[in-house]
Amino acid sequence: MIKRIFIAVLLFTFCLPVVSHAQNIQFFKEPPFEHYKVSRGDTFWFIAQRYGLDYRELMRLNPEIVPTNMHVGEVIRLKPSAEHSSTFEDQVVRLVNQERRNRGLSPLTHRADLKNVAHKKAEDMIKSNYFSHNSPNYGSPFDMLRTFGISYQTAGENIAKGQKTPEAVMNSWMNSQGHRANILNAQYDSIGVGFYHGAWVQMFIKAR
Repeated sequence: MIKRIFIAVLLFTFCLPVVSHAQNIQFFKEPPFEHYKVSRGDTFWFIAQRYGLDYRELMRLNPEIVPTNMHVGEVIRLKPSAEHSSTFEDQVVRLVNQERRNRGLSPLTHRADLKNVAHKKAEDMIKSNYFSHNSPNYGSPFDMLRTFGISYQTAGENIAKGQKTPEAVMNSWMNSQGHRANILNAQYDSIGVGFYHGAWVQMFIKAR
């Protein structure tokens, strides 16, 4: 009898935190914000349920995120209005490749993993309030690429802040010798572009 009571109490004790944790999760009829940072255990289905969304629409808004390989800390879009960041990033890539083609250079591939790193760098500059190639959280661009598992033979980075449109930021970069050299570097074959609240990042690599 004592053993049974002990087991029952033990089970009850271990169950309490689980129930308490579930009760603390807040659910919404619609997303209260445009972006969401992935936490441990998140899935598209769970995030959609929590914010009153269809998980298929959530996946459509985030085509660069692999559903079976979501990473803690990744930022995903919850609303279509957040898509303008992705549109801006794609427009910058188009303008980069236009400049390269005009000079007989091969276009760059916009890689999803590189785009993710560039977006994180842009977000980091805004949230940590700095403007530098060296991040207080991630280190140099080369450190950051290695941290996110991207291998390369050579790499470079362009950053900018405050420009309102892809055309404006490209104009700034093309009128700066060092930035233009990165954009027109014949060695590079891949690019990732990030835009977050006025911060712009281009990451270039020649893949291994």
